[in-house]
Amino acid sequence: MLLICLGLSLGPRTHVQAGTLPKPTLWAEPGSVITQGSPVTLRCQGSLQVQEYRLYREKNPASWVRLIRQQLVKKGYFPIGFITSGHAGRYRCWYYSRNHSSEHSDPLELVVTGAYTKPTLSALPSPVVASGGNVTLQCVSQVAFDGFILCKEGEDEHPQRLNSHFHARGWSWAVFSVVPVSPSHRWSYRCYGYNSRSPYVWSLPSNLLELLVPGVSKKPSLSVQPGPVVAPGENLTLQCGSDAGYDRFVLYKEGERDFLQRPGRQPQAGLSQANFSLGLVSHSHGGRYRCSGAHNLSSEWSAPSNPLDILISGQFYDTISLLVQPGPRVASGVNVTLLCQSWGQFHTFLLTKEGAAHPPLRLRSEHQAQQYQAEFPMGPVTSAHAGTYRCYGSRSSNPYLLTHPSDPLELVVSGPSGSPSPSPTGPTPTPAGPKDQPLNPTESDPQSGLGRHLGVVTGVLVAFVLLLFLLLLLFLVLRHRRQGKRWTSAQRKAGFQHPAGAVEPEPRDRGLHRRSSPAADTQEENLYAAVKDTQPEDGVELDSRSPHDEDPQAVTYAQVKHSTPRREMASPPSPLSEEFLDTKDTQVEEDRQMDTEAAASEDPQDVTYAQLQSLTL
Repeated sequence: MLLICLGLSLGPRTHVQAGTLPKPTLWAEPGSVITQGSPVTLRCQGSLQVQEYRLYREKNPASWVRLIRQQLVKKGYFPIGFITSGHAGRYRCWYYSRNHSSEHSDPLELVVTGAYTKPTLSALPSPVVASGGNVTLQCVSQVAFDGFILCKEGEDEHPQRLNSHFHARGWSWAVFSVVPVSPSHRWSYRCYGYNSRSPYVWSLPSNLLELLVPGVSKKPSLSVQPGPVVAPGENLTLQCGSDAGYDRFVLYKEGERDFLQRPGRQPQAGLSQANFSLGLVSHSHGGRYRCSGAHNLSSEWSAPSNPLDILISGQFYDTISLLVQPGPRVASGVNVTLLCQSWGQFHTFLLTKEGAAHPPLRLRSEHQAQQYQAEFPMGPVTSAHAGTYRCYGSRSSNPYLLTHPSDPLELVVSGPSGSPSPSPTGPTPTPAGPKDQPLNPTESDPQSGLGRHLGVVTGVLVAFVLLLFLLLLLFLVLRHRRQGKRWTSAQRKAGFQHPAGAVEPEPRDRGLHRRSSPAADTQEENLYAAVKDTQPEDGVELDSRSPHDEDPQAVTYAQVKHSTPRREMASPPSPLSEEFLDTKDTQVEEDRQMDTEAAASEDPQDVTYAQLQSLTL
């Protein structure tokens, strides 16, 4: 009876039998959540030949329906050209045919938005959610709403409603729990606020919040120029890039409730990247950042990049000092320790190297001698450790805010030869984070071992050259001394063999290059042949006995054995070869031969000639 009354109130009085026809379908075009001032059309459609449709609103009659033209009503069209809060509500429709009425449709909630200021939607603790994890969304407003609604983009039919919590200052908020998420879907949400007296009149929508669910595709790289330590007032730009050809990139900061999206660009084939300009640096920029990439045709984001810590210097005015032990100029292989100190209390000290791409190294401070300090052991240093270092202090309340830097300390490492090694571009240790890390740049410098081997080889070559130089110098000194003694010996021989006034013969060494006559050459050749026939075997030395044990003839023969074969070679030897042959005779033997020649006989020249004649025959 109630349904019949409602139906009669919407149109001419027609007596029908209710409940015998199937219920129609009611929907709104373009949607059931409409911004204030926009057009909307409600549609009702039955399955049989319909004579007329009826539309009503629960609890509060919709007077605007009676203003619709009958031609549109008979077709099931109920248009609204300019929607207001007065159109909002819960609607149903039904129809009749041949004196029979249908069941009523399922309810349609027509919502009008834009009546209040928009709330704020955020993800706790972060919009980045691991696959399969749960996330909490918080909707907050400065307006004292009675409740909040959470809508997933594209699914307005099933919004979540929650009653508000109130703050003493008049704020209101609600916390929504989202089911386990997966990277294969896009998770985008908005929230609204409303009052209980008009539950279908909502506020403006919050900004769209998209949950980032990283997948397993290749992670991009995140970098900052000129380095991770920046001062207030500088321009800060982060770059996310990948060779996977991503079309879009997202940058997010740990602990933040929002992230930035940028389209990717391709500076070269196979490489895509996006620049995120964060403007002028302030203390709020300090923190840990990551980025991910995605393709346009996919809702799945890539695996996150490695973390990048942005550190803001100049936030404390305490003085930091940087010392080095044993000194700023050391040889390769020496153990070096850098010491950061401060009179002010700092929980962590950070050590940076100028021009290095790796993050700063961190160590917890220790309180000693009324100072806070931290020692950074570098171990046996190599050329990779050379460079300019600075030290900063930070506190545990915000580890990304730093002091002013210490004065720069330049470390010079000398190579094995003692010359300073060139300054490298910087070692590449493992990425540093808030945890303690030792200073070990040589782990990621593949050329440090090769440099050490080259240094050893260079040292050996230098030592070998110096040794050869010393040997050559010693050889020249000995040669000079021997030439002097042979000159003295030749003068003494000339005194025994030539009468007074005769022309002094040339020294023996010069005779190697110049002959007096062909007859002399023939005589020397015969003498060499005779001596060669009487030479002992290799390795047997001829005895050079004293004049008391042998006759002068034997002594003269020993002298011929030592001198003549060296003079009569197939081709004249070089002075250097003669010197090596002459070195077989010691100085003692030469002195003994001189004494023997002097005491052999009164006429040594005749004896020598007789012996040579007998040897020639």
